[in-house]
Amino acid sequence: MFRAGQTVLIVACEDDPRAVGRTGRVLDEVQPGPLTNGRWTIDRISIWIAPVLCHAHELKPLD
Repeated sequence: MFRAGQTVLIVACEDDPRAVGRTGRVLDEVQPGPLTNGRWTIDRISIWIAPVLCHAHELKPLD
């Protein structure tokens, strides 16, 4: 579904609502598993926001 380095728009984020409406990059190189409850790790959102975990339906691919 997503690939490492892909830019995504965060349309919702249960983990950190401050990330909503921002773009970030996918860190995961493989499909998320049970450790993250199937959520993707998104980084490079903002200097003030740490990497967040988002479900696939909370993300929109930009590239």
